[in-house]
Amino acid sequence: MPQEYGISLLAYLLIFFGLIGSVLPILPGPLLIWLGILVWAWNDGFNTIGWPILLFLGILTVLAWGTDLALTTMLSRRSGVSWKAILGAIGGGIAGGILLGGWIPIIGTLIATMVGAVVGTLFIEFLDKRNLPAALRASRTYILGYLASSALEAILALAMVAIFIWQAFLS
Repeated sequence: MPQEYGISLLAYLLIFFGLIGSVLPILPGPLLIWLGILVWAWNDGFNTIGWPILLFLGILTVLAWGTDLALTTMLSRRSGVSWKAILGAIGGGIAGGILLGGWIPIIGTLIATMVGAVVGTLFIEFLDKRNLPAALRASRTYILGYLASSALEAILALAMVAIFIWQAFLS
């Protein structure tokens, strides 16, 4: 019996950190939510939540991950941002989150990641094109794409949790 409570606690922690990860780019939010629901369903013997729901939530997970990558990249590329600058944004975001994000938990990491991504985009785009207005435009576009993809990922993550709550506790 205590082992079942420990597994349930693990599932809830995965879901909780998944919700945080849906806005914090360092954690794979929807994937953690899906894993948490899978652990919970396994602990329940798949009685309340079965494979059809898990498959549907898995599709939402892949959709959230895909839109996260596609929106930021697609919007950036459409506005003329180079691939080098997109890689600079990714590297800058990771570096910012790791180096500067520990000062204020979650919010600090989110801000540091965003600042790192913008600085990475700006720096690489400026080095590539030697045009500050174009580099600033690239950074602004990256921010808009990132915010759009983050909003969509957060909405999908909340939908996944709502489906879990509905299936596990309300039906």
